[in-house]
Order: sequence, then C-alpha cells, then structure tokens
Amino acid sequence: MAAAPTNREPAVDHLVEVWTSVATACDRIGGTQWELGTDCPGWTVRDQISHLIGVERMLLGEPPPPPLAVLPDHVRNGFAELNEPWVEARRRIPGNEVLAEFISVTGRRIHELRTMPPERFDVVGWSPVGEVPYRDFLATRVLDGWAHEQDVRRALGRPGGRNGVGEQAVLDRCAQTTPFVVGKRVAPPDGTTVRFVVTGVLGRVVTVAVEQGRAVPTPDAGAGATTTTLTIDQETFWRLGFGRIDAARALAAGQARVDGDMALGHRVLESMAFMT
Repeated sequence: MAAAPTNREPAVDHLVEVWTSVATACDRIGGTQWELGTDCPGWTVRDQISHLIGVERMLLGEPPPPPLAVLPDHVRNGFAELNEPWVEARRRIPGNEVLAEFISVTGRRIHELRTMPPERFDVVGWSPVGEVPYRDFLATRVLDGWAHEQDVRRALGRPGGRNGVGEQAVLDRCAQTTPFVVGKRVAPPDGTTVRFVVTGVLGRVVTVAVEQGRAVPTPDAGAGATTTTLTIDQETFWRLGFGRIDAARALAAGQARVDGDMALGHRVLESMAFMT
C-alpha cells in the first residue's frame, strides 16, 4: 500500500492503518476459515473482505455487478442491496484470491488519495452521514473497514487492531448517536438523564438529558437521583451500536450494567443498534 505521498491528509493515513490491519488479520488463513460465519448475518469471512473490495471499486469508478434477482433474507435496506452483488460475485472465488484483490484495490485507492491535491479533501459531497467534506467521508470508510475487520478477527479467533484510529472513529460515532437513541427511540419524559460510562483505553462518559422533548448532550455531573447509568466496556458499546450483539447477551455476560431506572436502562440498551 506504500506510495510516495504528495499530500499529508491524516484521513489517508488512517485508511492505511486500518486496511493494513485487515490484510494482516487474513494472512495465511486456511480455506475453511474463509467460510466461517461472522457477526454480520449471512456473511462469511470472505464476504466481509468482498464487501470492502466492492465499496472501493465503486469509489474508483468501476461499474457494479448486475443486481441480484432474488435478495437474501439478511438484505434489509438500500445500502445492503448495493453491497450484496459485489459479495455474491466472489462467493466461489478462493479466499486467498479475494484477499489479493483487496490488497491490490486498496493499494490503488491509497495511490489515488495520496496524489489528490490537498484542497480536494475540503470539497463537500455525499456521505452516509449527509453532505460533508471529503475527508469526513473518508472517516466513514475508516469506520466501516475497522468494524468489518473486527468481525473477521472475532470469527477467526485472531484478536488485534484495537485502540487505534479505527476504533476511535467507531466509538466517536456511537457516542454521537446517543441523543438519537435516548430522545427518538426511547423518548423518556423531560428531566430524564442517561449516562453512558464506557470503560477501556478509549473509554469516555457521555451524558444525555431530555429537555422539552429533546435529548441533548450535557456536561457530566455524576450520577444523581434521576440519572440512569449504563456501564459498558468499549467493545460492547460499539458492538451494541453496530448491531453485533443484543442487550440481553451483553447484560447476561456482565459486559453491560444498569444502575438507576432498570426498565429505562434496558430500553436504552435494546435501542442502541443504529447501524444494521
């Protein structure tokens, strides 16, 4: 993936970090390991890498495969409909060849990004989170790549890639969605305060208060009489947000704990999946 840089855009460095770790996670794995199921319903280890290939090929301007005549049950939205043909097209290709394609495609993308003029990263355009500068769009690619890397690593039993720029991006996104989860999905009464105490190297405390029917971030003042506190380790925090684990499993495993209003806390945990 190395290329002589002509710009110093950090978002490109972040992609290199994550994509290199993805390739490392899959290095020298056996044929049957490519068929292992992952936390993404319907997707194997190979399918995860095929998905990442497909997005970057689209960004390189390549035409997608034909749409599928019949969609699998796990395809539930428009984004998934776009992703699945790229995945399906590689289901009969040996995993080591898919990995080689991933390394080649991401190398081309890095070269393209490295040679972009610096001002290109300021240009506002489409992204999954709305109209944003191109560097912020690239941050969504960091987030996506890291989440799928962790899906692969969990399936393979190869932990790694933790506490870097990818996980930071994912945790930031999950923290940013907490007002939506509390205010829109759970919609408790005014005066409700929910604290998310995320433990770990990249942990943080996120406090959301409901005022005039809206949930807003608020400075943390500790747990009070009207506060519900959710204590969650950082891996479980993002896995709940990305729909990789359900609330009941997280609570049963001791990966999440509720203090205060138990019913409210359980409802919040059950409502956290925003990316499915």
